[in-house]
Amino acid sequence: MARSTDLPRFDLAHFLPYRLSQVANQLSCELQASYEDAGLTTAQWRVMVHLSQSESVSVRDIEQQVSLEKSKVSRAAAHLQQRGLVGKGVDRSDGRLVALRLTDAGRELMAQLLPKAIAFQSMLEAKLGAEAENLHRAIDTLQG
Repeated sequence: MARSTDLPRFDLAHFLPYRLSQVANQLSCELQASYEDAGLTTAQWRVMVHLSQSESVSVRDIEQQVSLEKSKVSRAAAHLQQRGLVGKGVDRSDGRLVALRLTDAGRELMAQLLPKAIAFQSMLEAKLGAEAENLHRAIDTLQG
């Protein structure tokens, strides 16, 4: 007879949120080695990557795109600005917003780091083979 305090059986090893988090953390740690040598934190790396794909981006847009809190984006941007990798200005479309852009030094650094990230992506896709496209579709489905 089941007691009212009996808990349902739960298989953490097959719990998708847990497994996805574990894989994301593992891959993030592996990739981190490529940008950590350049003295970048994960937050700084995410900001730099996002800026490398745009001319100028507001802090608000970066927050939304890289899944970081405003305070973390602001701290990362301030540190990157101190290092001369990022410049700040007023957003052209909304003068109330701060816009960030890569400096020449920031572009030079990303020219060194992005090929490493691309190689990491290629390695993952080679490891997955035909399953890579299925994984992309599954992630798209989960993100709705």
